[in-house]
Amino acid sequence: MLQINPLSFDHAKFHRLLLGSIAPRPIALASTIDADGIPNLSPFSFFNAFGVNPATLIFSPSRRGRDNTTKHTYENLKEIPEVVINVVTYNMVQQTSLSSTEYPRGVNEFIKAGFTPLSSDMIRPFRVQESPVQFECRVRQIVETGDGPGAGNLVICDILLMHVEEKILNENKEIDQDKIDLVGRMGGDYYVRTSGEHKFTVVKPLTSMGIGIDSLPAQIRFSKNLSGNDLGQMGNLNQLPAEEHIEVYKKDMALSVKYTSDPYSLFKDAKNLIQAGKPSDALALLLAFV
Repeated sequence: MLQINPLSFDHAKFHRLLLGSIAPRPIALASTIDADGIPNLSPFSFFNAFGVNPATLIFSPSRRGRDNTTKHTYENLKEIPEVVINVVTYNMVQQTSLSSTEYPRGVNEFIKAGFTPLSSDMIRPFRVQESPVQFECRVRQIVETGDGPGAGNLVICDILLMHVEEKILNENKEIDQDKIDLVGRMGGDYYVRTSGEHKFTVVKPLTSMGIGIDSLPAQIRFSKNLSGNDLGQMGNLNQLPAEEHIEVYKKDMALSVKYTSDPYSLFKDAKNLIQAGKPSDALALLLAFV
């Protein structure tokens, strides 16, 4: 593998490698205001949530790599430590990108990008009406990770108030991922969309303890016909299939003839069962004939 020391490697090239490999990243469309009351709006993909008690968001308006200058968002927060973090959806991604243009200080990106400002309830910066979720935040701390080009400025925010558009909620009053249709930032000019066939589920092993991939027979565990994802889903089962379950397949003579003449079809059928959300059936089938 290529080995890279970030201390000695070209910073611009490392930046591209970093953003290409740590992705997708959520986008914070940060709304701030300066001491003269002039709004600023800019997106940042060095962003995420870091706790719920207290509710904490962190984003980083990093120093510019080309000339080591700081961004207007960072400068505003030094004057007025308040920010609205608006989530970014597919319907507003082009406007959001436009708001990242480095306009001169004092230019209102709400106007340039065509966004609608809404008054906040607890802080001075404006919310973005087009965003279906808006967080009014007070800045708890800014951690400057360095003073050179590309250094991060971690803005640690306490959420004071969250605004959620009701039309993106499901019947349980939780956010429907198709309705909200978020976008994430990747490397270069690439983005990713979280709705439709672009999303998938992975069952978390929280309510029960998975048997683990190490519990699978070696012929299954080391098979070149099964992927790590295939093995992971079977390893997430809380127990091996019952012997009665396995016997159902063993007694199927048609399957026995099929797999004797074409052993690969056994793994193909097992993979199809896994993709259909039936890892227990897949494992029972494999245990019957491997």
